[in-house]
Amino acid sequence: MFRVTSLFHLFSFLCLFNACLISSSRVKTVFLFGDSILDAGNNAYDKNCTIQANFAPYGQDFFHRPTGRFTNGRTVADFIAKELGVDLQKPYLEIEMLLKNGVLKEYPANGINFASAGSGVLRQTNEILGVTPLQVQLQQFETLVTQSKIDKETIREALYVFESALNDVFSYFFPTGANLPAPNEFVRQMLSEFTQVIQHIYDLGARRIAIFGLGPVGCIPARLILPNGSTEYCNACVNEMVMDYNIGLVNLVNELPARYDGVVPVYADVFDVVELFLTYPQQYGKFNNLLIWFNETLGACCGSGTQRGMSQCGTGQYELCKDPNQYIFWDFFHPTEHAYNLIFRSMWNGDISKIRPMNLKTLVNMPLPPRKK
Repeated sequence: MFRVTSLFHLFSFLCLFNACLISSSRVKTVFLFGDSILDAGNNAYDKNCTIQANFAPYGQDFFHRPTGRFTNGRTVADFIAKELGVDLQKPYLEIEMLLKNGVLKEYPANGINFASAGSGVLRQTNEILGVTPLQVQLQQFETLVTQSKIDKETIREALYVFESALNDVFSYFFPTGANLPAPNEFVRQMLSEFTQVIQHIYDLGARRIAIFGLGPVGCIPARLILPNGSTEYCNACVNEMVMDYNIGLVNLVNELPARYDGVVPVYADVFDVVELFLTYPQQYGKFNNLLIWFNETLGACCGSGTQRGMSQCGTGQYELCKDPNQYIFWDFFHPTEHAYNLIFRSMWNGDISKIRPMNLKTLVNMPLPPRKK
């Protein structure tokens, strides 16, 4: 009886200790900006936007209903919230609706998701489809700041997560007949726009900034709808542009602390993490305490046509795999919840080969540098 009682008290203590660890983070508020990799459903609340995931089978494996997220469950944004011990951040447009209807009385303390699927760092990317460009997402946040809807200390202590440019890169290679600049000039334009966004968010009070690099866009199943798309190989030209853009993000993160007082930025190397999944798929797989490795690396779980990469999941005569956890890609553009979880874990606890100069766990628990007088 003594042993059982002692073990019970030990177990209770460990549970309380772990709960304290989760709740001890300095960060309890997260603001997210970008595209479908982070979008929690903003597009679903915009009737003028044609890029949607508000239909089955999106969301089937966690929410058991479509939420507007472009995957079968949660995204990296959701796993960050879970690790911080806060509610999942709602889409900005949903919050505005709930406030207007009186369901909410104030903006939620856990943060807001401004990301819009299909958007890019360039205003013109998919703008005709009704998406919310990154610059407009920032304007939405600025309005809340200038109207004092969010207090200054919350703004300072919050985590700001950015992921964008996937759609800019893909659109560059998709045949539209547009007169486009040379690849290096296009990358320069994207980096110039994104640098201005970061400067603006800093001016509004942001200090903890996590910049997620692009994954290997040339490997997504939608590569098959590009000219000379291969079923067996990634698109090298697309990935070359991605790597050039990511190098620019690394340089930006390295320069920010010297340029702006008190800012603490990190760069998440999504490209290298996903490339490891593609190269060594059977070395990655623990999910929900089960060992499930990737059996399919270049095709989608849900979609139609060759490798289910020719059209969007849930539209037309689409096919659906039996076990999404065995796939890196859920649909023709986006990872599965399983892949998102592994990406998140690499960024939360990872070393400098995955995220630098520190991981997300360190970033959200460290005190910010004191303000200069």
